[in-house]
Amino acid sequence: MIEFNVPGRGVIQLEHLVCDVNGTLALDGQLIEGVGRKLNLLRDRLQVHIISADTHGRQDLIDFQLNLKAMRITPGDESRQKASFVEQLGAAHTAAIGQGANDAEMLQLAEVGVCVLSPEGAARETLFAADLIAPDIFNALELFEKPLRLVASLRK
Repeated sequence: MIEFNVPGRGVIQLEHLVCDVNGTLALDGQLIEGVGRKLNLLRDRLQVHIISADTHGRQDLIDFQLNLKAMRITPGDESRQKASFVEQLGAAHTAAIGQGANDAEMLQLAEVGVCVLSPEGAARETLFAADLIAPDIFNALELFEKPLRLVASLRK
């Protein structure tokens, strides 16, 4: 668990991290080099979950590379499926990272939602739904390695 106190917001206790795959952890169906190492650094403090519609048909390989089993969503109402997954985990104790339009609801629902700027871009609604915007996945993951960065950005 990661616990930190945000002035004006209160104590936040995170137990789960949910990451979108394509556009966030992977580009064109290939895991971004170094992402696996960054995720592994968080596994002693957070339960890491990945969620994907497997757009590029390479999710089995990404699962193997990350030693995780992605939550697979089906085409149609993808945004709601991702948000439901966050609800099942317990949104109050979950952080989420994504960049696509189908990530907006998940980011808004999670206690901490981070939109990453990706070579694929970032959907406008996802930018507005997020608590924070990170320049890339590496900086987004470092927020949870160094939670005082979250405090500095989220305090009111």
